[in-house]
Amino acid sequence: MILRTFHLYLRAYKGLSPSVWLLAGVMLINRCGTMVLPFMTLYLTQHLHYSVEDAGLVMAVFGLGAFVGTFLGGRLTDRFGFYYVQLFSLLFSGVALVVLQFVTDFATLCGSIFIFTLFGDAFRPANQAAIAYYSEAETRTRAFSLNRLAINLGWAVGGGLGGWIAGINYGLLFWTDGLTCLAAGIVLCLYLPVPATLSTTKVNQDATSSVLTEIQSPYRDRWFIAFVICSALYLMVFMQLFSIVPLFFKRVMHMNESTIGSLMALNGVIIVCVEMALVYSLEQQKRSKISLIVTGVVLTAVSYVVLALTNWLYFSNMTIALLFIVVGTLSEMLAIPFIQFFTVERSSPATRGQYLALYAMGGALAQTMAPILGSQLVVHFGFSTHWLAVAGISLISAGGFWWLGKRQDFTSC
Repeated sequence: MILRTFHLYLRAYKGLSPSVWLLAGVMLINRCGTMVLPFMTLYLTQHLHYSVEDAGLVMAVFGLGAFVGTFLGGRLTDRFGFYYVQLFSLLFSGVALVVLQFVTDFATLCGSIFIFTLFGDAFRPANQAAIAYYSEAETRTRAFSLNRLAINLGWAVGGGLGGWIAGINYGLLFWTDGLTCLAAGIVLCLYLPVPATLSTTKVNQDATSSVLTEIQSPYRDRWFIAFVICSALYLMVFMQLFSIVPLFFKRVMHMNESTIGSLMALNGVIIVCVEMALVYSLEQQKRSKISLIVTGVVLTAVSYVVLALTNWLYFSNMTIALLFIVVGTLSEMLAIPFIQFFTVERSSPATRGQYLALYAMGGALAQTMAPILGSQLVVHFGFSTHWLAVAGISLISAGGFWWLGKRQDFTSC
């Protein structure tokens, strides 16, 4: 049994190109310093003493900048290539994060965060386009999973250290996050070669593997737009993890920053240990990707129902929090890698940046709406009602994915 599991892990990591591994390494360096976002709500309410509603508004501006930035990033990626967009975004983010800690005026803070995310989130479609370029169709889902592994390994390190650092001084979070962004940009510049123009062979191979190459723009692909809407609904629920969940752990479960950081880190540790082998195993079984996405989104609803029943379950707060993290992480591993895979396969090489940008824009819109929805529901109706509401949104998303899976255009997924 142990030997069979060991061979499964070996096969899961085989066949990925050196550039995919390098991109994962860059992401790992960057994410090891990801400490500002998970603690932003606490920073705003505990350190700067803003209200929950004001904190929700700042987080919404964060998402709005990400929405515009991903659109811009997709356009720039198709125009100038993924290499330069990634490099500029990392270097700009590093400097901006260091400066952001000195901004305390509410209006200036909102403007600064918008500019930071505008250029910082241009990285998303560029990075995903790079992964698609350096991988083949048969390894693409695993390439995205490797990138997510790097993100979550960095998240585990950054989340754990972030909770400890926040307990000492919130300003150190900005310094650490900013310097790791700069370090990631330097590694990218030094070791990832500037890609040559796409060869005809590569274009033809990717065009053959894409689901619908004749559509030149994602904004005219109505089924993909529906897919993005379903993804955005799911991500709006998922992103409660970064805004309202830490607040719930702090105010209702009475956990300190270090414990919250450790719980956030557990999410990353589980993904690092399990996701690559899980994705590889599911692909070998030829499971329908849409059905896997639906299962993952339904499990997300289950995880938030667990939080809603905190006062009704005869478990300790720590047990409930651990159950939420485990179920939520499993749902994430089933949904997100296959959503990303579908987005790449739906596009052609000439429009890949725009397809990935439209998907990322859905995520950014979700990032904008998540704190607005969350803070308003919590303030007016309480945490329990909020968790049930987002669980309902998750089920609507799952129903949308299921309906799309019945469409003929989506049968290959």
